[in-house]
Amino acid sequence: MKTIKEVIVVEGRYDKNTLSQIVDATIVTLGGFAVFNDKEKILLLRRLAEERGLIILTDSDGAGFVIRNYLKGTLPKERVKQAYIPDVYGKERRKRTAGKEGKLGVEGMRPEVILEALRQAGATFVGEETPAGKEKDPITKVDLYTWGLTGGEGSSEKRAILLKALALPEHLNTNSMLEMLNLLYDKEMILSIIKNDESGVQ
Repeated sequence: MKTIKEVIVVEGRYDKNTLSQIVDATIVTLGGFAVFNDKEKILLLRRLAEERGLIILTDSDGAGFVIRNYLKGTLPKERVKQAYIPDVYGKERRKRTAGKEGKLGVEGMRPEVILEALRQAGATFVGEETPAGKEKDPITKVDLYTWGLTGGEGSSEKRAILLKALALPEHLNTNSMLEMLNLLYDKEMILSIIKNDESGVQ
């Protein structure tokens, strides 16, 4: 079992149960939307962020992004990492029916998918050295505009196609998408996907 330094923040206890079988880490539950009115929980998260750093791991549906965006506005940005699970359609075993958007939440993800999401977010795996990455030319908002992903007719459809091709959540806003693109990819790779006729982006 992998040990992670940062505190991982999830929506509910079923997410925590899944995660605790995959990683050895401090896991804090939010109680879903209850966190909006829980000042003590926010104060605790701020303290944990300063002391250990946080990783936010919410579901990829709209509700998960509402919670994630709320936390982004209340916690110190430089001490928080964002882990995203892909959009996978299905139903958790314990539920009779799928969620509103039909997507699996954190609790329904395979262990390797969760580990990959944590790695992509930059989680600190205790005992593993972080390889020194080469300097790369960052992707900018100007690039997104030039590639037709922002600011023009059909840009939202192009973003949706790109996010699907990269197995990233459809609810990522432009800033979050830019953050994930820079974290995971380089310009050449994104351009090759955009120019690929099969992707449908162009």
